[in-house]
Amino acid sequence: MARRQKFRTTDMYEEYEDIDEAYWDRRSSKPKPKKASADLISGVVLRSLGHHYEVRTSVEDEYGVRHHVRLCEVRGRLLQERTKDTLIAAGDRVMIKPHGADKGLIEEVEPRQSVLSRQQPGVNVPAEDVILANPDQALIVFAVTRPDPHLRMLDRFLVIAEANLLPTIICVNKIDLVDIDYAKQIFSPYEKIGYRVIYASAEDSLGLEELEAILTDRITVVTGPSGVGKSSLINALHPGLALDIGNLRDFMNKGKHTTRTAQLLPLPFGAWTYIADTPGIRELGLYDIEPDELGFYFREFAPYIHNCRFPDCTHDHEPGCAVRAAVEAGDIHPERYESYLRLLRGEEEE
Repeated sequence: MARRQKFRTTDMYEEYEDIDEAYWDRRSSKPKPKKASADLISGVVLRSLGHHYEVRTSVEDEYGVRHHVRLCEVRGRLLQERTKDTLIAAGDRVMIKPHGADKGLIEEVEPRQSVLSRQQPGVNVPAEDVILANPDQALIVFAVTRPDPHLRMLDRFLVIAEANLLPTIICVNKIDLVDIDYAKQIFSPYEKIGYRVIYASAEDSLGLEELEAILTDRITVVTGPSGVGKSSLINALHPGLALDIGNLRDFMNKGKHTTRTAQLLPLPFGAWTYIADTPGIRELGLYDIEPDELGFYFREFAPYIHNCRFPDCTHDHEPGCAVRAAVEAGDIHPERYESYLRLLRGEEEE
């Protein structure tokens, strides 16, 4: 499995905007649905069902793009060529040969642009277990109250997202229950270090236009604790989906949702608009992060890391640590630094 690139920069926070723009320049041009040929049509894998896959096919003709969900098997040649890594995952773009009205055979799997993955459990050699293929971004939803926001949990997710090279948007829901200044007081530290924060209310339809804009034509991992209103927000954006409240799985809950199967849910604005309902993400992102690398996944550490006296500084106890000096000077928020230390030491969230 290829090692993930580290997110590094030696300049100040303003550079993150440039990085995001460069990222979207590379990722914003989605492949157009291929026109049906005599044999093959294009599709996106919605989920895995054992040895079968639900594939949403897309065919472009004179009437526009038509979508259809087929239950597909995998061509024997592809099975013979498979390696230890995941052959097909939700989010993969594939070419299939239709069989009848509702079935098909997966003939080709297009190269992945990105993955949300982990080391395969029980395998002693590097083997990538792809939970979701081709995610474009993550949307992490927290309520400003009922329940109160658990920022250490948010910090852990942000590390996982950075390690997987996933741009992340923070959505603060239920702002109809508090004063907006109170919400911004809690979440403005994340805006200051370059994260986009959307203040929303499923109840009052606040922030929905902004949410629709950032979701359009992207595969978005939607996550957050239970009770924060993830399903309510999605229902407000697309009532036809009719998600049961709480139906989007709690990616962060301990001891739940041990299945490794992810599922894509299409939304009706944009041909490539999907939200990803995935298994618990707590176990996905920290397995291959060494102690001297963790600091690179805290954005605000980046301007200081290369000024530490020791190149393998863990920013915990070493003398001449520029990160600790920045915390003492007020340039790094002390609560974010405390989250870093807890992750470094392997401590669980309270």
